[in-house]
Amino acid sequence: MKITLLGTGSPLPDPNRAGPSTLVSSGAHNVVVDCGRACVMRLTAAGVFPPFVNLVLLTHLHSDHICDLNDLVTTRWITTPAAMAAPLKIVGPVGTRRVVTGMLEMLALDEQYRLAHHEDLRTAGGMKIDVVELHAGDVHEHGDMTIGAFRTDHRPVEPTLGYRITHDGKVAALAGDTVPCDELYDMCRHADVYVQTVLRDDLVKGLASALPANAARLTDILDYHSTVQQAGRTASRSGVKHLVLTHYVPAMQAGTEDEWRSLAAEYFAGPITLGPDLTSVEV
Repeated sequence: MKITLLGTGSPLPDPNRAGPSTLVSSGAHNVVVDCGRACVMRLTAAGVFPPFVNLVLLTHLHSDHICDLNDLVTTRWITTPAAMAAPLKIVGPVGTRRVVTGMLEMLALDEQYRLAHHEDLRTAGGMKIDVVELHAGDVHEHGDMTIGAFRTDHRPVEPTLGYRITHDGKVAALAGDTVPCDELYDMCRHADVYVQTVLRDDLVKGLASALPANAARLTDILDYHSTVQQAGRTASRSGVKHLVLTHYVPAMQAGTEDEWRSLAAEYFAGPITLGPDLTSVEV
Protein backbone atom coordinates (compact mmCIF):
# COMPACT_ATOMS: atom_id res chain seq x y z
CA MET A 1 0.00 0.00 0.00
CA LYS A 2 1.40 3.37 -1.03
CA ILE A 3 0.20 6.70 0.37
CA THR A 4 0.99 9.82 -1.71
CA LEU A 5 0.28 13.36 -0.54
CA LEU A 6 -1.09 14.88 -3.73
CA GLY A 7 -1.80 18.22 -2.12
CA THR A 8 -0.55 19.46 1.26
CA GLY A 9 -1.94 23.00 1.13
CA SER A 10 -4.89 24.76 2.69
CA PRO A 11 -7.51 27.33 1.65
CA LEU A 12 -4.69 29.91 1.64
CA PRO A 13 -3.29 29.85 -1.94
CA ASP A 14 0.31 28.71 -2.18
CA PRO A 15 2.20 28.42 -5.50
CA ASN A 16 4.02 25.32 -4.25
CA ARG A 17 1.20 23.35 -2.64
CA ALA A 18 -1.96 21.95 -4.15
CA GLY A 19 -5.13 21.71 -2.08
CA PRO A 20 -5.83 18.84 0.30
CA SER A 21 -5.78 15.48 -1.48
CA THR A 22 -4.24 12.07 -0.80
CA LEU A 23 -3.80 9.05 -3.05
CA VAL A 24 -4.00 5.52 -1.65
CA SER A 25 -2.69 2.94 -4.13
CA SER A 26 -2.95 -0.74 -3.31
CA GLY A 27 -3.15 -3.56 -5.80
CA ALA A 28 -5.43 -2.48 -8.64
CA HIS A 29 -6.96 0.30 -6.56
CA ASN A 30 -6.21 4.01 -6.87
CA VAL A 31 -8.28 5.85 -4.30
CA VAL A 32 -8.31 9.64 -4.10
CA VAL A 33 -9.22 11.02 -0.69
CA ASP A 34 -10.49 14.60 -1.09
CA CYS A 35 -9.98 16.68 -4.25
CA GLY A 36 -8.46 20.04 -3.43
CA ARG A 37 -7.19 22.48 -6.04
CA ALA A 38 -4.77 21.03 -8.63
CA CYS A 39 -5.54 17.46 -7.59
CA VAL A 40 -5.56 16.26 -11.21
CA MET A 41 -2.20 17.87 -11.96
CA ARG A 42 -0.65 16.20 -8.92
CA LEU A 43 -2.23 12.86 -9.82
CA THR A 44 -0.51 13.04 -13.19
CA ALA A 45 2.78 13.96 -11.55
CA ALA A 46 2.38 10.89 -9.32
CA GLY A 47 2.04 8.74 -12.44
CA VAL A 48 -1.65 7.95 -12.00
CA PHE A 49 -3.80 9.22 -14.85
CA PRO A 50 -7.47 9.95 -14.16
CA PRO A 51 -8.83 6.89 -16.06
CA PHE A 52 -7.10 4.71 -13.46
CA VAL A 53 -8.80 6.34 -10.48
CA ASN A 54 -11.65 4.05 -9.45
CA LEU A 55 -12.82 5.58 -6.17
CA VAL A 56 -13.06 9.02 -4.57
CA LEU A 57 -13.59 9.41 -0.83
CA LEU A 58 -14.68 12.78 0.54
CA THR A 59 -14.09 13.48 4.22
CA HIS A 60 -16.32 16.56 4.24
CA LEU A 61 -17.71 19.20 1.93
CA HIS A 62 -15.62 22.27 2.69
CA SER A 63 -14.72 23.91 -0.61
CA ASP A 64 -10.96 23.42 -0.25
CA HIS A 65 -11.50 19.64 -0.13
CA ILE A 66 -13.78 19.36 -3.17
CA CYS A 67 -12.96 22.23 -5.53
CA ASP A 68 -11.11 20.00 -8.04
CA LEU A 69 -13.71 17.23 -8.03
CA ASN A 70 -15.28 18.57 -11.22
CA ASP A 71 -11.89 18.49 -12.96
CA LEU A 72 -11.27 14.89 -11.90
CA VAL A 73 -14.73 13.83 -13.09
CA THR A 74 -14.47 15.62 -16.43
CA THR A 75 -10.86 14.71 -17.18
CA ARG A 76 -11.45 11.08 -16.30
CA TRP A 77 -14.46 10.97 -18.61
CA ILE A 78 -12.85 12.56 -21.65
CA THR A 79 -9.56 10.62 -21.37
CA THR A 80 -10.99 7.15 -20.78
CA PRO A 81 -11.27 4.95 -23.89
CA ALA A 82 -14.85 3.89 -24.53
CA ALA A 83 -13.96 0.24 -23.96
CA MET A 84 -12.74 1.08 -20.43
CA ALA A 85 -15.61 3.37 -19.49
CA ALA A 86 -16.97 2.60 -16.04
CA PRO A 87 -18.72 4.73 -13.44
CA LEU A 88 -16.58 6.70 -11.03
CA LYS A 89 -17.68 5.96 -7.50
CA ILE A 90 -17.78 8.99 -5.21
CA VAL A 91 -18.25 8.17 -1.53
CA GLY A 92 -18.78 10.75 1.17
CA PRO A 93 -20.95 11.93 4.05
CA VAL A 94 -24.58 12.91 3.74
CA GLY A 95 -24.69 15.96 1.46
CA THR A 96 -22.35 14.44 -1.13
CA ARG A 97 -25.21 13.64 -3.49
CA ARG A 98 -26.38 17.25 -3.39
CA VAL A 99 -22.86 18.48 -4.18
CA VAL A 100 -22.44 16.05 -7.08
CA THR A 101 -25.88 16.88 -8.48
CA GLY A 102 -25.01 20.57 -8.49
CA MET A 103 -21.61 19.86 -10.02
CA LEU A 104 -23.17 17.85 -12.85
CA GLU A 105 -25.59 20.69 -13.54
CA MET A 106 -22.60 23.03 -13.80
CA LEU A 107 -20.98 20.61 -16.26
CA ALA A 108 -24.15 19.91 -18.27
CA LEU A 109 -23.36 22.23 -21.17
CA ASP A 110 -19.77 20.97 -21.38
CA GLU A 111 -21.05 17.39 -21.47
CA GLN A 112 -23.56 18.34 -24.18
CA TYR A 113 -20.86 19.91 -26.35
CA ARG A 114 -18.53 16.92 -26.02
CA LEU A 115 -21.24 14.38 -26.74
CA ALA A 116 -22.20 16.30 -29.85
CA HIS A 117 -18.60 16.30 -31.07
CA HIS A 118 -17.31 12.83 -30.16
CA GLU A 119 -19.08 9.71 -31.33
CA ASP A 120 -17.10 7.43 -29.03
CA LEU A 121 -18.21 9.44 -25.99
CA ARG A 122 -21.81 9.06 -27.13
CA THR A 123 -21.22 5.32 -27.51
CA ALA A 124 -19.88 5.11 -23.97
CA GLY A 125 -23.02 6.86 -22.73
CA GLY A 126 -21.89 10.14 -21.20
CA MET A 127 -20.60 10.80 -17.70
CA LYS A 128 -21.13 7.96 -15.27
CA ILE A 129 -20.97 8.60 -11.55
CA ASP A 130 -22.16 6.45 -8.67
CA VAL A 131 -22.65 8.37 -5.43
CA VAL A 132 -22.65 6.55 -2.12
CA GLU A 133 -23.43 8.45 1.08
CA LEU A 134 -22.10 6.86 4.25
CA HIS A 135 -22.89 7.37 7.91
CA ALA A 136 -20.44 6.90 10.74
CA GLY A 137 -20.23 3.19 11.49
CA ASP A 138 -20.91 2.09 7.91
CA VAL A 139 -18.59 -0.32 6.14
CA HIS A 140 -18.24 -0.04 2.38
CA GLU A 141 -16.86 -2.90 0.31
CA HIS A 142 -15.01 -1.78 -2.81
CA GLY A 143 -13.98 -4.99 -4.54
CA ASP A 144 -11.48 -6.60 -2.17
CA MET A 145 -10.91 -3.33 -0.32
CA THR A 146 -12.82 -2.58 2.89
CA ILE A 147 -13.54 1.00 3.92
CA GLY A 148 -14.85 1.83 7.37
CA ALA A 149 -16.46 5.25 7.92
CA PHE A 150 -15.85 6.96 11.26
CA ARG A 151 -17.26 10.14 12.72
CA THR A 152 -14.76 12.95 13.11
CA ASP A 153 -15.18 16.27 14.92
CA HIS A 154 -14.90 19.30 12.64
CA ARG A 155 -17.90 21.14 14.06
CA PRO A 156 -19.74 23.23 13.00
CA VAL A 157 -19.16 21.19 9.82
CA GLU A 158 -21.37 18.11 10.16
CA PRO A 159 -21.31 15.33 9.23
CA THR A 160 -17.62 14.69 8.65
CA LEU A 161 -15.97 11.32 8.16
CA GLY A 162 -12.59 9.70 8.39
CA TYR A 163 -11.85 6.44 6.61
CA ARG A 164 -10.10 3.25 7.68
CA ILE A 165 -8.98 1.53 4.49
CA THR A 166 -8.01 -2.14 4.69
CA HIS A 167 -6.47 -4.01 1.77
CA ASP A 168 -4.04 -6.87 1.39
CA GLY A 169 -3.37 -7.00 5.10
CA LYS A 170 -2.55 -3.30 5.46
CA VAL A 171 -4.53 -0.54 7.16
CA ALA A 172 -4.49 3.18 6.37
CA ALA A 173 -6.43 5.64 8.54
CA LEU A 174 -7.18 8.98 6.88
CA ALA A 175 -8.70 11.52 9.18
CA GLY A 176 -9.36 14.72 7.26
CA ASP A 177 -10.03 17.86 9.30
CA THR A 178 -10.83 17.06 12.92
CA VAL A 179 -9.86 17.56 16.51
CA PRO A 180 -9.08 14.50 18.63
CA CYS A 181 -12.11 12.47 19.65
CA ASP A 182 -12.91 8.90 20.69
CA GLU A 183 -14.04 7.92 17.19
CA LEU A 184 -10.75 9.15 15.74
CA TYR A 185 -8.83 6.98 18.19
CA ASP A 186 -10.94 3.97 17.20
CA MET A 187 -10.35 4.62 13.50
CA CYS A 188 -6.60 4.82 13.97
CA ARG A 189 -6.25 1.81 16.27
CA HIS A 190 -3.04 -0.06 15.30
CA ALA A 191 -3.16 1.30 11.74
CA ASP A 192 -0.06 0.85 9.60
CA VAL A 193 -0.27 4.52 8.59
CA TYR A 194 -2.31 7.44 9.93
CA VAL A 195 -2.71 10.58 7.80
CA GLN A 196 -3.76 13.72 9.66
CA THR A 197 -4.34 17.31 8.55
CA VAL A 198 -2.62 19.68 10.96
CA LEU A 199 -1.97 23.27 11.93
CA ARG A 200 0.58 25.11 14.03
CA ASP A 201 -1.36 27.11 16.58
CA ASP A 202 1.68 29.26 17.40
CA LEU A 203 2.11 30.29 13.76
CA VAL A 204 -1.60 30.87 13.23
CA LYS A 205 -1.70 33.16 16.28
CA GLY A 206 1.34 35.02 14.97
CA LEU A 207 -0.33 35.44 11.59
CA ALA A 208 -3.48 36.73 13.29
CA SER A 209 -1.43 39.33 15.16
CA ALA A 210 0.14 40.49 11.91
CA LEU A 211 -3.25 40.69 10.15
CA PRO A 212 -5.64 42.22 12.72
CA ALA A 213 -8.40 42.73 10.14
CA ASN A 214 -8.58 38.93 9.69
CA ALA A 215 -7.56 37.96 13.21
CA ALA A 216 -10.93 36.57 14.31
CA ARG A 217 -11.32 34.49 11.17
CA LEU A 218 -7.81 33.08 11.54
CA THR A 219 -8.11 32.22 15.21
CA ASP A 220 -11.49 30.57 14.60
CA ILE A 221 -9.74 27.74 12.75
CA LEU A 222 -7.86 26.73 15.88
CA ASP A 223 -10.88 25.07 17.45
CA TYR A 224 -11.63 22.53 14.70
CA HIS A 225 -8.27 21.32 13.40
CA SER A 226 -5.70 19.07 15.07
CA THR A 227 -2.44 20.68 16.00
CA VAL A 228 0.80 18.92 15.13
CA GLN A 229 1.15 17.97 18.80
CA GLN A 230 -2.38 16.56 18.94
CA ALA A 231 -1.66 14.42 15.88
CA GLY A 232 1.38 13.02 17.68
CA ARG A 233 -0.69 12.26 20.76
CA THR A 234 -3.42 10.58 18.71
CA ALA A 235 -0.83 8.43 16.93
CA SER A 236 0.73 7.38 20.21
CA ARG A 237 -2.57 6.73 21.99
CA SER A 238 -3.89 4.68 19.06
CA GLY A 239 -0.75 2.60 18.57
CA VAL A 240 -0.28 3.49 14.91
CA LYS A 241 2.95 2.50 13.20
CA HIS A 242 3.58 5.55 10.97
CA LEU A 243 2.29 9.12 11.21
CA VAL A 244 1.89 11.24 8.07
CA LEU A 245 1.10 14.96 8.37
CA THR A 246 -0.56 17.04 5.64
CA HIS A 247 -2.72 20.14 4.95
CA TYR A 248 -0.25 22.40 6.75
CA VAL A 249 -1.73 25.61 8.17
CA PRO A 250 -0.02 27.93 7.64
CA ALA A 251 2.07 26.55 4.78
CA MET A 252 5.20 24.76 5.92
CA GLN A 253 8.21 26.72 4.74
CA ALA A 254 11.16 24.92 3.16
CA GLY A 255 13.78 24.16 5.77
CA THR A 256 11.33 24.00 8.69
CA GLU A 257 10.36 20.35 8.25
CA ASP A 258 12.38 19.18 11.26
CA GLU A 259 10.77 21.88 13.41
CA TRP A 260 7.30 20.62 12.53
CA ARG A 261 8.37 16.99 12.94
CA SER A 262 9.84 17.63 16.37
CA LEU A 263 6.50 18.93 17.68
CA ALA A 264 4.82 15.62 16.85
CA ALA A 265 7.85 13.62 18.01
CA GLU A 266 7.38 14.98 21.53
CA TYR A 267 4.42 12.59 21.77
CA PHE A 268 5.00 9.91 19.12
CA ALA A 269 8.16 7.82 18.93
CA GLY A 270 7.49 6.20 15.56
CA PRO A 271 8.34 7.43 12.06
CA ILE A 272 6.81 10.77 11.06
CA THR A 273 6.53 11.77 7.41
CA LEU A 274 5.84 15.28 6.12
CA GLY A 275 7.05 17.44 3.29
CA PRO A 276 6.12 18.88 -0.10
CA ASP A 277 3.40 17.68 -2.45
CA LEU A 278 4.05 14.18 -3.81
CA THR A 279 5.73 13.00 -0.60
CA SER A 280 4.89 9.31 -0.26
CA VAL A 281 5.28 6.34 2.07
CA GLU A 282 4.85 2.61 1.48
CA VAL A 283 3.64 0.20 4.12
